[in-house]
Amino acid sequence: MDFTLEEHLEEVVEALGAGALVPLLGAGVNLSDRADGEAWTRGENLPSASELAKYLAGKLRYPEPQTAGDLQRVSQYVQARRGDGTLFRYLHEVFSERYVPTRLHGFLATLPARLELATGRRRYQLIVTTNYDDALEQAFAAAGERCDVVWYERPVGPECSGRARCVHRTHEGATHHIERANEYAGLSLDDRSVILKVHGAVDRAAATALQDSYVISEDHYIEYLSDTRLNDLFPVTLLGTLFTSHFLFLGYRLVDWNVRVILHQIWHQRGRDLDAWAIQRQVRAIDRVLWETRGVHLLDEPLKDYVDALDRHLPPPDGTRGERAA
Repeated sequence: MDFTLEEHLEEVVEALGAGALVPLLGAGVNLSDRADGEAWTRGENLPSASELAKYLAGKLRYPEPQTAGDLQRVSQYVQARRGDGTLFRYLHEVFSERYVPTRLHGFLATLPARLELATGRRRYQLIVTTNYDDALEQAFAAAGERCDVVWYERPVGPECSGRARCVHRTHEGATHHIERANEYAGLSLDDRSVILKVHGAVDRAAATALQDSYVISEDHYIEYLSDTRLNDLFPVTLLGTLFTSHFLFLGYRLVDWNVRVILHQIWHQRGRDLDAWAIQRQVRAIDRVLWETRGVHLLDEPLKDYVDALDRHLPPPDGTRGERAA
């Protein structure tokens, strides 16, 4: 194995064991187990952004075939033609299917037990994702690990200016709408992991698809990014972890600007520099410049191979996992 990668893996495992690393998952995570040329099939695997865009475009007579793979633009068209309700119904149809979690999802779900075996201390994770699906939650359930989920909730209508900006669902299924994120102390990484879904999520427990929350269209992103004060968006206890942790970007391209505003604020508000890493294939010159100007170490490695290599640096999960999580 390349020494640089080996050294990096040791650094990542050390940071995980110290409770000082936050994985940030992008859309590429859901493609990590696909064979070359394998396409999206509803109910079997999750779509890429371009596949989801083409699915939405096929629902209406989308007038620009050359941009049919642009998810934000196609979502904007559906929203303008048919409204948020129809757009959310289409999205719910896709994400409410049962998909098999990827190997990466499964690896993340077993980390608390495996870190305990490696270090003698059980460490729970804050995992940030821009994805709308619940494959990661399914992986935690399959591993017998508890996790709480927090997702961004879009305000709806002018009368909702004081409405909650995020939702907290506990591992027991209780739901809390958070009105003042900077005062909310109902989250802790002391005894379970937390999944933070910054662009909303499918909600299988909701009565209708209209209760889902997605940041997906051009207008949604304008609304989201026009009010990006971190203290309003995310619970204060999670912000503390984001400010003091290394980041590991998986399946995420920094050229996708929709999270960069938030990341910029996090990096700006940190008192000290912390290493960060990004795993990305087919690195382009613009990718390398964007990552390196932010002090992020870039590794050109297939995500599946990277997970396999990281997996080998930790003890295998054993039968005590489910007992400790119960």
